[in-house]
Amino acid sequence: MLPAAAVAYFPWEINSGSLQEGESVRTFGRLLYYQPEESKATLTTRHASAQHKVIVHTLFVEPFNAIIGAQYMVLGEIENCEGGVVVRARVLNCVDGVNLALFQKAVNQQRSFFRESESKAMPPD
Repeated sequence: MLPAAAVAYFPWEINSGSLQEGESVRTFGRLLYYQPEESKATLTTRHASAQHKVIVHTLFVEPFNAIIGAQYMVLGEIENCEGGVVVRARVLNCVDGVNLALFQKAVNQQRSFFRESESKAMPPD
């Protein structure tokens, strides 16, 4: 059986602690650091004048051509570690050129659509 489809989460949502271990996620960020000897990458993004970081475990996607400063999209599972939350990457793609503001808008529109669909599908009390 295939795992559930990954839901798009913003980096600031990944670190909020609201996600369960093993949950499939899709997120993005600019590659800040890559430590191949530890199979660890750090993605970062700005939101509401704050810098948000997502730690990515890269063992399953190595070797990959890390481009520091490039935008990446990661698909993987949440893993809780002593230092916080880590995304264990299954897919890590460079997405330089993607309009992230438009992507964020699309994610918000999709969420609104699903909320509206769920409320219409619920039978009245």
